[in-house]
Amino acid sequence: MNAYIQSLRLRTLPLSVAGIVSGSCLAWREGCFALSSEGRGVLVFILAALTAMSLQILSNLSNELGDAEKGTDAEQHGRAAYGLQSGKISIRQMRGMIGLFLCICAALGIALIYSAFDSLFSMQSIVFTGLGMLAITGAMTYTLGKHSYGYMGLGDLGVLIFFGLLSTIGSYYLQTQQLNWGIFWSGIAIGLPCVGVLNLNNIRDMANDREHGKHTFASFLGPKGARIYHGLLLAGSLAIFALQGHYWAGFIVPIWAWHLWFICKHDAGLDKQMPVLMFSTLAVALLALI
Repeated sequence: MNAYIQSLRLRTLPLSVAGIVSGSCLAWREGCFALSSEGRGVLVFILAALTAMSLQILSNLSNELGDAEKGTDAEQHGRAAYGLQSGKISIRQMRGMIGLFLCICAALGIALIYSAFDSLFSMQSIVFTGLGMLAITGAMTYTLGKHSYGYMGLGDLGVLIFFGLLSTIGSYYLQTQQLNWGIFWSGIAIGLPCVGVLNLNNIRDMANDREHGKHTFASFLGPKGARIYHGLLLAGSLAIFALQGHYWAGFIVPIWAWHLWFICKHDAGLDKQMPVLMFSTLAVALLALI
């Protein structure tokens, strides 16, 4: 059982809901929480968060299987071995878990769409069904399959789209039934530190990834360039929030400054910095209520 829990990578779940929290908090803050008057706003938020977390777990399992099939995780250093790498879970068992969470994602997505729109066949429902299918595909094909985009240096773009734009804008629209340019920029702002988590992961695994033909954006930039890029991601997020007048994001500056200092000065211990960035990103999302 412990091997299965390890493969779920539960520590990544706070990051998966950052965009959902951000979009929902901004809807509340702007006073256009349309569904709240009907008593469905909280339900939609809960279902959106559960859907995002199930998609994250589906991604984690698919990534583990994809890396294992390509031999990328055969001898990883600097982090704990997951189920497949340790030999405690077989390929067949992992595929079964992926199938289970694929069904969970679909069920939660359908429940979310129906709760928000009272129908599964309206134009809004059809659009969100398509977006849900896109999200499931993106979660599974980061490293899984012959044309996995994570091996082609497109992982950063995928994270920005799914964790930032789609998550933030989607949750905002589910609550308000409207869109504006402000929520688009908020999606980018919350997505940039999410990209930073992936970049930190890729900095840690850079040597191993290069050896196994995994072409990440970090490996293209090199150790120094990837760290500069990391700083630009966090600075860009803060700049966008500041330009929008969301000065509350400044509360996170000391944490991110220390985080950047650490990764610039150390090659070891980077894995322990991931929870720092994940939880601080979630904190930024919650600060949208101010």
